[in-house]
This record gives sequence, C-alpha cells and structure tokens, in this order.
Amino acid sequence: MIARIDGILIEKTPAYIIVEAMGIGYEVIVPLTTFYELPETNQKVVLKIHTHIREDAMTLFGFLTQKEKDVFQLLITVTGIGPKLAINILSGTDFSELVSSIAQGDLNRLVRIPGVGRKTAERIIFDLRDKKIIGLANEWGEEVSDIPENVGMIKEDALSALVNLGYKQQRINDVLEQVLRDTAVENTSLDIILKKSLKILAK
Repeated sequence: MIARIDGILIEKTPAYIIVEAMGIGYEVIVPLTTFYELPETNQKVVLKIHTHIREDAMTLFGFLTQKEKDVFQLLITVTGIGPKLAINILSGTDFSELVSSIAQGDLNRLVRIPGVGRKTAERIIFDLRDKKIIGLANEWGEEVSDIPENVGMIKEDALSALVNLGYKQQRINDVLEQVLRDTAVENTSLDIILKKSLKILAK
C-alpha cells in the first residue's frame, strides 16, 4: 500500500499529475486545492497518498496536506461517495467551508458543490456530522462551530429572554450551547429553544 510519494513532479494537469520517484513515474489524481499549490514541473514534491484498489485497477490519490487526506478518507466512508466524487468535493470548496457546512448541517452550501445533489448532501451530513468532523478540524487549528450561522439571532433573543427571567448569563450560555447542538437545524426556532432551555434550567 502506497502512503507517501517523495519525488520529482514531471507532469501536472488538473486531471492528474505524474511524480517520478526511484525511476518510476506515478500517476496521481489530486484535488484542485492541491493542484494550485504544486511547484513547477521538474521540482521536488512530497504527497500524502491514498491507494484505492479495485479488481481491475489501482488508483493513487494525492494530497499536499494531511488534513485534506483525512477529510477525503472520511468522505469515502459515506454511502454513494467514491474516491473521484470525494476529490470533486474537495476541489469544489475549501477545507474550512466544507467542514463548517457538514458540522452545521448546511445543505444549501453543500449542494452548491459540483456533483453533490441534495440526497448526497444529506448523506454526508448524516454520516459525518456526529462522527469526528469537528474534532478533525480542531486538530488542524480550524475553529469550526457546529451551531448554524442563521441561529445567531435566535440565540441572542433567547439569551435576552432568559436573563430577564432572572437566570445567570453564564449558566444560560452553557445551556443554549447544549440545546443548539442537540436540536436539528430544521427545528430551530425561538419557541423550541426557549422551551428546551427552560426545562434544563429548571432542574
């Protein structure tokens, strides 16, 4: 199993690149995020490799960074997503936006990626949102919230209402974070957030 290639970049195209190492030329498929950062041809390059083996072929997928490889390997665990679609997904958005979209359950952002329809986007969120996508982002210093951006105003309104009821702000903040994490995006409303928060605060 090939996990890393350290060699000379002898050809590069958006579809694939060729890296020569120890006299052997390896054809490697890379996402555009890696392609844009590659050196000029005849320069040294080091790639993280995912080796995909089928009965009739062995295909190498390459990445300049470990985080790209990690996200790629998470994506191909999703039902219906093969390596080539995973490469397209990485090519269609940057790492931070992709991880945020998954963590926040943002279907609209995901379906804007070429090749990703609504059902595929739903599967990505269902399979990866609670897996380790946020932990992965945090490992690489990417600050990613799992609370959708469009509920910020609801959170502020709920905070104001609960403060007026006499609860302490720090306690309210902790409860709101918990409630927003545990509430499906489509069910997010001020009434629901307040009811769930009051139930916890009353304990």
